[in-house]
Amino acid sequence: MIHPAQALRLLHINRVLARHGLDEVILAMHLFRPVRFLLYLSPFYWFRRKRLPPFPVRIRQTLEDLGPIFIKFGQIISTRRDLLDEDLAEELARLQDAVPPFPGPQARTIIEQAYGKKIEELFESFDETPLASASLAQVHAARLKNGDDVVVKVLRPGVEKIIRRDLRILYTLAGLANRYWKGAHRLKPLEVVADYDRVISDELDLTREAANASQLRRNWEDSPILYVPRIYWDLAKTNVMVVERIYGTSVGEVDKLKAQGISMERLGALGVEIFFTQVFRDNFFHADMHPGNIFVSPEGQYIAVDFGIMGTLTTDDQRYIAENLLAFFNRDYRRVAQLHVDSGWVPKQTRVDEFEAAIRTVSEPIYDRPLGEISFAHFLVNLFQTARRFDMEVQPQLVLLEKTLVYVEGVGRQLYPELDLWATAKPFLERWLSEQIGPKAFARRVQETLPQISENLPELPLLAHRVIKDAAEGNLEVKWKSAELEKFRQEAKQASRCTIAAICGGSMVITAALLLVAGPGAAIAVASIPTVSAILGVCGGVILVSAWLKSG
Repeated sequence: MIHPAQALRLLHINRVLARHGLDEVILAMHLFRPVRFLLYLSPFYWFRRKRLPPFPVRIRQTLEDLGPIFIKFGQIISTRRDLLDEDLAEELARLQDAVPPFPGPQARTIIEQAYGKKIEELFESFDETPLASASLAQVHAARLKNGDDVVVKVLRPGVEKIIRRDLRILYTLAGLANRYWKGAHRLKPLEVVADYDRVISDELDLTREAANASQLRRNWEDSPILYVPRIYWDLAKTNVMVVERIYGTSVGEVDKLKAQGISMERLGALGVEIFFTQVFRDNFFHADMHPGNIFVSPEGQYIAVDFGIMGTLTTDDQRYIAENLLAFFNRDYRRVAQLHVDSGWVPKQTRVDEFEAAIRTVSEPIYDRPLGEISFAHFLVNLFQTARRFDMEVQPQLVLLEKTLVYVEGVGRQLYPELDLWATAKPFLERWLSEQIGPKAFARRVQETLPQISENLPELPLLAHRVIKDAAEGNLEVKWKSAELEKFRQEAKQASRCTIAAICGGSMVITAALLLVAGPGAAIAVASIPTVSAILGVCGGVILVSAWLKSG
């Protein structure tokens, strides 16, 4: 049941939509569709529409008014110019670094409270006018007493309370979807929300962001293609952090980059290389790579900022993703289908040949085409629609990776639409897989585990002696973990005492028969051991439904 406070928030969302002239979005919902004609009969509707700002401006203003979660969705979709009209994409791009700031004096107060000192004691100079303002924080230029130019990042006042409120709505609606929606077992709304909760919670702790930046800086130390600014740890707080100030051009300002003589083809290829290196070599990737967070130096070196959202994968997920991508590049659809079955992403009983044919139908049309003619968003939508027929489940742990891929494609499309993504990524994946599977990988794993093996080696004779002794004395116990047995045990718990007694009695008869056949002294001991997202969806509806209504 929806809490009264959550119901008020949902009413507020509808009120914001109406205030910005997006009444049609509300009335396009299934509940209100029968009375939609009343809107067009109202003189107020027609006269007010003449005074409203352009449609893209209204969308941006709506997202800004609805808060951080909506703004972040706008940031993601702004990179997908193939999905939106150009004017709408340009307006949403302003959400990347042009979110309305909170007052500079308020930022000064937050900083002074965090350090317990006056600004003048901390910095040689501090500019109260923010350099940039985002959904969760804003940054101010400053200079330290030692002369270093820095930026000071300050969390928005009260932002955590806002995030928690919207997350509660998210959990409530995900729970309702989980209970009443047939596709919930496949899309796992509660798990997706929980994963998003973890990510957004990490963003609210700037010491965690500082640690992320330090790790990424170590991974790319002395790299000629990516620079990560230095963190001043002695000034790191939960709601304030100080970072080295960088100077460069936003990756979204293509004309400026071209004027500096930077090769767009090289820049596009380097972006792909950086992404795949972070995911597969380091297993630690920047998961918020929109143009507002990526800059380019005059020498053509990428510069990353804002490390609140970082992604990691398990070794198994890394391996399956790499093998899937490589199989796609090689058009080995049989391998793609088999990998999905092996990984458990589709049910084990799925017919591999049928799944292979479905994947081939979706994939073949996109090959041998430049990036500018390929929409991965459309490709993924078609692929997921195909996989849905085979009951494919969403993998919540891959949501960040999928979001980052959307960013990478969006940036690559802006920089160099002719980029051949396949040719750029394929050699990297082949090299990585050979390092994971070949003789070198085996030797490396042996070397890594050798200290532990040598530590446990002296105990092996004693352990072997105990096992042999227990076997000889008939005391060896086999413990068997089985999902089926656990399911049976749970059902048995709910059964009546009579049913349980009958099962036990039957078991005794079978055991007695086995002992009789096995002969005197034999014993058998067997023991079994039991073994977006709604808010983002509403936001997506605001944009996509509105765009559809506008085009209609």
